[in-house]
Amino acid sequence: MLLQTIHSPEDLKKLPEKKLKILAQEMRNKIIEVVGHNGGHLASNLGVIELTIALHRIFNSPQDAIIWDVSHQSYPHKLLTGRYDIFSTLRTKNGMSGFTRISESPHDYFDAGHASSSISSALGLLASWKLQGRNDKVVAVIGDGALTGGMAYEGLNHAGQLAENLIVIVNDNQMSISPNTGSISRYLSHLTMSVYYQTLRYKIDRFVDKIPYFNRFLGKLIFRLKRGLKGLLLTNNLFIDLGFEYVGPLNGHDIEQMERTLQRVKKMRRPVVMHVVTKKGKGYSPAENDPASFHGVGAFNIMDGVMEKFDTLSFTEAFSRKIVALAEKDDKIVSITAAMSKGTGLDAFSRHFKDRFFDVGIAEEHAVTFAGGLAAGGLVPVVAIYSTFIQRSIDQIIEDIALQNRHVVLVFDRCGAVPSDGETHQGIFDISLLRPIPNMTILSIVSEADLGICLEWALHEAKGPVAIRWPKLTCPSELPVFAKDILVGRGLLLHSDEFAPAVSATLSSELERRKKKSVKKLLFVCTGSIYSEVRTAARSILLKGIPSDIFIVRFIKPFDESYFVSIARQYDYVVFVEDGVRIGGISEYLDVVLHKNAYTSLLQTKVFAFPDHFTTNGSRAQILEEAGLDPEYIANAVLLDIGKTDVRKNAKAK
Repeated sequence: MLLQTIHSPEDLKKLPEKKLKILAQEMRNKIIEVVGHNGGHLASNLGVIELTIALHRIFNSPQDAIIWDVSHQSYPHKLLTGRYDIFSTLRTKNGMSGFTRISESPHDYFDAGHASSSISSALGLLASWKLQGRNDKVVAVIGDGALTGGMAYEGLNHAGQLAENLIVIVNDNQMSISPNTGSISRYLSHLTMSVYYQTLRYKIDRFVDKIPYFNRFLGKLIFRLKRGLKGLLLTNNLFIDLGFEYVGPLNGHDIEQMERTLQRVKKMRRPVVMHVVTKKGKGYSPAENDPASFHGVGAFNIMDGVMEKFDTLSFTEAFSRKIVALAEKDDKIVSITAAMSKGTGLDAFSRHFKDRFFDVGIAEEHAVTFAGGLAAGGLVPVVAIYSTFIQRSIDQIIEDIALQNRHVVLVFDRCGAVPSDGETHQGIFDISLLRPIPNMTILSIVSEADLGICLEWALHEAKGPVAIRWPKLTCPSELPVFAKDILVGRGLLLHSDEFAPAVSATLSSELERRKKKSVKKLLFVCTGSIYSEVRTAARSILLKGIPSDIFIVRFIKPFDESYFVSIARQYDYVVFVEDGVRIGGISEYLDVVLHKNAYTSLLQTKVFAFPDHFTTNGSRAQILEEAGLDPEYIANAVLLDIGKTDVRKNAKAK
């Protein structure tokens, strides 16, 4: 097997050209095998295998830097840079990341995970090298989807002025997470359709290469002539206007053509944009036919591409159903997403209400400000974006939404612990980022019924901006209290006989039999996205003979402090559990509220939230365990305080 012999790019360069297609197929097979078992980004990686081979054969990584935008397409890069032996650990706890990580290899220059940053990062690295006298090349590989992000153009605009050793490879596959939309995608398609130019160019190249000795000198002359010819045939070229030499479009699956072009591009003394056309999912028919579904996948059957199915309803699916139902009754409701209609549940909305659905591409900042404009015009926009990506839009939320008190509903999927995608994709910062913003309302969802009630309230009764958050998780079993009507600022109180009736009944009988009146009463206070784990911890504590109830923070902001204190007054011990970072979160704030309103010096409190460090790969359970937020740890830590049992040695909470 050729792939097993590749321990570095130097080994790759020793392979004869006739074996490269075999290597490419082996890489496809390995990626399909591992992603089929572990889940991951499949289609994007299958589409860049030949491109990656060509890059590592022509450039000298890590002396030359290859920077992958988003880096979810870096699996082939990892296979060719000495990580074949650990590739089976992809996206697992303590295993290989699904993105580039500087801790893994000197061939990974940046920890990436969000789109449109590669050109800016590459330019900064190149400027640093230049000041230190280095003359090596920096290659930024960016997809046409990521080019919809404004930061990419900020980088291009700057790079055209000073980056003579920068090569920007535009991987044009007509896809981001969802099919690309907008003028940039159409523009690249226009360039791609210039077949007459490419055909003529290919014939000239082949002719010159066959002329012995003189081909080296003719090559330079012909290259200049082709630039002039391109100027005649492709008069409007954004990249040329920005100061780049434009090369392409090229067949991204033709290794020979790409190597020949890269050799010439490498010698140029000015910034270059190389336009490469690839097919997402190349070589695996299920992914080729449905690249959106195979962008980021869970485990699937390799033979037919059938993915694992679950009977339970996810929060994303619950939102999808509800927003369609509400929009059928109210034609002022419009929806916006940033290249993730399927992932956020808006794909059904887009089919039912085509004219009221807007996919703005990978441009979260624009999505939010665009929503503000829609609201100013009298519509009610719903912006659906993952929690980790909304971080890019905080300034727009402050300036263009909250400051003007626009009625925009922001819905955040993937809040809290997000399995397998590592540090860059955790949804743990939104609470701390949004809580300080005036006029902001923040809701935390616990079930399908709760989601429906809160979404309807946010659309029809709320004033100003509203953010609603939920996890990447299945909806828990419904309880009557989850369908309770909205009372602004107030949460949902669950007594133990509601969420654990059998255990609660047994405990009540035991306490009655023993006539024990001095037993401490415990109240858990949690955000909705971590309710399932809190319920498990509360049940464990009930089994130890301690009455335990749960207060779900439906309104993170505004918050009815007096109502909350009146509830907490009935308990001896209050435990806060939050699926966000501790610093600036709701739990620390409420802990202070209770102590300011202390009704007894005996009041005990404890706070569990994500600590002040970034998380790593793992399942939801593993991520929560690392953060000290798993049910077993919470229960044991609380019982230790109460004096009932010992806690695990690796204590992580306060």
